[in-house]
Amino acid sequence: MIEAEVHISLHNFLRSQGGFPSWPHHLTMARLVARALRTGRSALIQVGAACGYQGRYRTSFVASALMWDGAVIIVASEGVQQRLLNVEIPRLQQWLQVNKPIRIGDALPDAEFRGLLLMSPQAWLMAQLSGKDDFPKNIPTIIDGVDDLEDWVRQHLTVTIEAQEWEKLMLACPLQAEEIRSARVQLTHEIFQHPANPYECYLISDPAVEILYQLYSDLVDISSLPETWQKFWQLFQSYIQNLSSPSPLSPLSPPSPLSPPSPLSPSSLLWATIARRQGLFTLHCAPIELNQILSPIWQRQPVVLIGSALEPETEAPLFRQRLGLEDLTCLKFSSDNQRSAIQLYIPLQLPLPNTPEFQAAFIHKVRTLVCLSATAPGLTVVLVGDVPLKSQVGTILASEFGSRVQVEKTCLDENGILVSGWEFWREHQKVLPTPRLLIVATLPLPSLEHPLVAGRVAHYKQTHQDWFRLYLLPTALNELQRAIAPVRESQGIVALLDTRVVNRSYGAQVLSALSPLGRINYLDPSLFANPNGENS
Repeated sequence: MIEAEVHISLHNFLRSQGGFPSWPHHLTMARLVARALRTGRSALIQVGAACGYQGRYRTSFVASALMWDGAVIIVASEGVQQRLLNVEIPRLQQWLQVNKPIRIGDALPDAEFRGLLLMSPQAWLMAQLSGKDDFPKNIPTIIDGVDDLEDWVRQHLTVTIEAQEWEKLMLACPLQAEEIRSARVQLTHEIFQHPANPYECYLISDPAVEILYQLYSDLVDISSLPETWQKFWQLFQSYIQNLSSPSPLSPLSPPSPLSPPSPLSPSSLLWATIARRQGLFTLHCAPIELNQILSPIWQRQPVVLIGSALEPETEAPLFRQRLGLEDLTCLKFSSDNQRSAIQLYIPLQLPLPNTPEFQAAFIHKVRTLVCLSATAPGLTVVLVGDVPLKSQVGTILASEFGSRVQVEKTCLDENGILVSGWEFWREHQKVLPTPRLLIVATLPLPSLEHPLVAGRVAHYKQTHQDWFRLYLLPTALNELQRAIAPVRESQGIVALLDTRVVNRSYGAQVLSALSPLGRINYLDPSLFANPNGENS
């Protein structure tokens, strides 16, 4: 069987690379991927945050894909594709002595193709969700980096109406041009009534919904509209059907020939982004629930989904529920306690983040920590999710430490101080030096002040679901584990300045997600001079 062949070949390859492998689970993972290819049974694998950051596990699935005698699709980001093409695939092909053809693209070259096809997540989703039946079924597919799968899907399904789309709509409907122009003017006035916020995006208000609905009613033949507008109205129809509060829209039946959504149609999120200086707005509409949309995809072909740290449980029940994954094999690898443990410092005396006293106490603690680590070489990273606070911390630290301090920049001194938000750190951590000290302001719980977060939470409330346990906490744990993954490389120090970890019932889940770790009760300069020293 291919499992045995892969095991023996990969074992010999790893030995040829210099003894013990850098990751101890290569053979187990390779056998599971090979089994999925042979039996056609899908699998979900969690490799751990540290291993996900390093990417060492990829040798395992590439070996299985190369030794499989049929076509295999590998879905990965462009950066990962380049790593596979330049490093993993060539060295394994040479060792295994296989000449399997390799292609990059958005479709199989022909029905007889038996090689590896590398696809971007966007290209693969477009092929799977196009509604057409021209993409071959039953082609085993390996999706790498599924921690971001929900974001990939939601971005792909988001319909965006920019300024030029209104012009296209008027050209397509010349008889309704005046109504379209009037609706656009009314929407501009209504949307710009919102006060400025750091995100410059806003959930659509009820008056704006009524303006859109009236325009929707005026457009007689929806099927003749530009494709973007057709998709927008389909999601908009789902949106108005799922409004929970009584509305003057509810008794109205859409006059368009669009087929009415079924009772199982996912509800949608409708919002606008604003370019205030230009006086322009952009409409966005996206489904909230993805499970019904994605469920048919998993029936078309066996899929191996590989993520870092999706959930504490091996079965990843919440992740699977959100993505419509039902019957599949689940595996979660344990972390190497000796090689990937961090030193975790949580001060017990700081105010809670939701109190007025927190900001001043947090800034004082950050200055103290930066001063303690100032004499040791290496990067210090301060992670701040709050946009105004991030700017303030950067300004205060720069006034004391000068050009060493940068706010969301990649050009840093050897012992630089980076002040960053979560998204910037996640996108650039692989090209930055490994931090010796990572200071986390607060747990990365999605902010209810962000309109899109508020919209999703409202949906959970409307459907009587536990929005904290199902959405906020899993999102925060995944983000936190990925953020500290580089620190595990050096067994460095993480200072978590959010005392909710010790004062709230969910703190135990946070500490479990951060394991392996060693708790330290205080910080002094000797810890930075010898970061791998004994814990207090």
